[in-house]
Amino acid sequence: RGTDRQRRPRSMRVVRGDLEISTAREIDVDFVVQELHQTYWAKDRPRDVIVASLENSLCFGMFDGSTQIGFARVVTDNVTFAWVCDVMVTASYRDRGLGKWLVETVVGFLDGRVKRVMLKTNNAQSLYARYGFASLDGEGHLWMEPSPLK
Repeated sequence: RGTDRQRRPRSMRVVRGDLEISTAREIDVDFVVQELHQTYWAKDRPRDVIVASLENSLCFGMFDGSTQIGFARVVTDNVTFAWVCDVMVTASYRDRGLGKWLVETVVGFLDGRVKRVMLKTNNAQSLYARYGFASLDGEGHLWMEPSPLK
């Protein structure tokens, strides 16, 4: 006997004009590797590790037509816990509110699916605070128990 939680689809698609966030489209691995290698948290992460992490995670791709422009990854058991990580929008698309849209979409997708959501950031605390995250230890580890978005 399955629960409602188990029956919920793992894929989603949200469209805004020519832009799309999807868990169903194929992720551009080269894009993700290139972008991650430009971040402070994954600049030295080997390609094979990145590929394995993509294969074992719920991946949200952000696309402008056929071009991938953003990404977020969630490691989860789909019931009790989710780790949101590797959230990024490519430089030429920043400062347009797309990071906010990506975070809102990921958090909205997880809301009601898992009990606890966690992430770590060194520089985007104010972005994540908008979506219910609060510092757990004062060192940038942000923790959230999802509630409906307001």
